[in-house]
Amino acid sequence: MNNDDSVNDVEPEATSNAPPTDTSGKPVNVDQTNTPSPTRTKELEAEELRRKIAEIERKVADGN
Repeated sequence: MNNDDSVNDVEPEATSNAPPTDTSGKPVNVDQTNTPSPTRTKELEAEELRRKIAEIERKVADGN
């Protein structure tokens, strides 16, 4: 006779202390913020200003 209560085919999940990894398996620092650095922020702002200036220059050249 088989007692189903005594049979345990499922192993308990092992808890891991391994560092988190990305999809490629490389470890990632979850404490690191994903905000752009001040230099990168200024570069993005400068790029946006260049786009706006170019747009204004095109409008002036077209006579609008």
